[in-house]
Amino acid sequence: MWILYALLSAFFAALTSILAKIGLENVNSNLATAIRTIIVLIMSWAIVFVTGKHHDVVNIEYKSLLFLILSGIATGLSWLCYYKALQIGEASKVIPIDKFSLVIGMALAFIILKETITIKTVIGGTLITIGTLILIF
Repeated sequence: MWILYALLSAFFAALTSILAKIGLENVNSNLATAIRTIIVLIMSWAIVFVTGKHHDVVNIEYKSLLFLILSGIATGLSWLCYYKALQIGEASKVIPIDKFSLVIGMALAFIILKETITIKTVIGGTLITIGTLILIF
């Protein structure tokens, strides 16, 4: 089931980039990010309330809350930088560079989370890196 969610995530991320590029025309990238964030906030809390999970907020441990907050800050910074790059650059070049986060995320998973490095992940990460470099230059 996780593969289905991952594929849907990839589809919606791709759609997000195209819709954002169109929406950024004559709109400040920071303002656009703020508008997008409000929509994500409303959607997220609506799902939490509809599924009845809002009661679980009081059960979140301090460590989890801290790392969720840090993740939120990283997300915000990522979105601000991404929208600025998308506004001033070509979507076909900005999107692949942004998706280089896959390789960075894999490296961080190995370093921070101590996940196992396999030949498949090394080859896949290398190919993604080569592809990104080809698209940049």
